[in-house]
Amino acid sequence: MDKKWLPLTITLGIAGVAVVAASVWPDDVEKPPLPQSLCHGALSRETAELIDDGQGGEVSAGAWESEVGSNDDGVFKECHVLRADQDGVRRRGVYKLVVEETRSTPGTKKDSVPLGPGFTGWALPDRAEVTLPTGCAARMGSAAPHIKASLDVPSQDEEHLYRRGEKPPVDPDTATRNNATVMREVATRLAERYDCTD
Repeated sequence: MDKKWLPLTITLGIAGVAVVAASVWPDDVEKPPLPQSLCHGALSRETAELIDDGQGGEVSAGAWESEVGSNDDGVFKECHVLRADQDGVRRRGVYKLVVEETRSTPGTKKDSVPLGPGFTGWALPDRAEVTLPTGCAARMGSAAPHIKASLDVPSQDEEHLYRRGEKPPVDPDTATRNNATVMREVATRLAERYDCTD
């Protein structure tokens, strides 16, 4: 090689190593994107964020989920949806979603609001329930006649708040609408996932 080209070759070689090093060890490592669904695919992140306890915070991507063995009223899936505290370090439980088999026919609760056409269920500010379409039990591996999903939102428990002399963090009508939206999505997404839509 001609000596006059040697400095250019060395310079290009160093630049190439710098490019490779930059691609292997970037200065600012990006966090992976948050999952777009929670609770075994039953909720989109957007819908999951509707329910809040008045303290804000991002919905946890690592919501604790468990599968429990089946019995007469066996729980298939239980999911605790969490939100990050303001410091971003700790997470607090905001609500619980349980999908379970049941032998009883769907009912309603006093003062509850129906979920709307095409859905069997009801909503209150602190609780809600929806029964999946008839064919879902068998598709989900259950011998029970029904599968229901139930929602529990402790921060909106009116009796508990009354005893403590506190007001609900979210207006009860808004909380009821949000709970109904969550349950409609749970029923729709699970029915699509298990291919058991009516």
